[in-house]
Amino acid sequence: MELEEIKEKLKKTLKKKRYIHTLGVADEARRLAAIYGEDTDKAYLAGLLHDCAKGYSTDEQKELAKKYGVELDRDLLNSPPVIHGFLGVEIARRDYGVKDEAVLNAVRYHTVGRAGMTMLEKIVYIADLTEKNRSFEGVRELRKTVDKDIDRTLILCLKQQFAVQGKRENTIHPNMVYMWNDLLINNKDKEQ
Repeated sequence: MELEEIKEKLKKTLKKKRYIHTLGVADEARRLAAIYGEDTDKAYLAGLLHDCAKGYSTDEQKELAKKYGVELDRDLLNSPPVIHGFLGVEIARRDYGVKDEAVLNAVRYHTVGRAGMTMLEKIVYIADLTEKNRSFEGVRELRKTVDKDIDRTLILCLKQQFAVQGKRENTIHPNMVYMWNDLLINNKDKEQ
């Protein structure tokens, strides 16, 4: 499927604000890919499709996950806002014809991350949080570091996300904890 077709389809399935965010993520992912030596086309595509399952309600996401064989384990069921990343892989594959596993994994892990993330996965994860339309407290600090040190930016992203989840008394998906530990272990020389 051509990029323009993908955009048109996304425009029809996502709310206007989500679609604008999606374009922002795609642009930021492409920009970061150029900085960090990644394939800019793959980054743009992954950014475009990162929220391709967000147009469905949580109940619809659960139904589609069951239909498409996407396992919703206890951790996902206790964190419904992150289901769309895992379901998004099947939506991207089935509805948008994406076969590239690197792109699909960037979609899968854009909300919860994982230990041993690839550079493309890191880029899409961060682009989702730092694209130009985001305005949450702390986003400016993330934008200041993202061009210089992607791992430091991930650590800052996780600190911010853990604080928000803690205030809400929400569960934290284990992948985020594994990512945190992996980043700290592999970046010992950097200050947390």
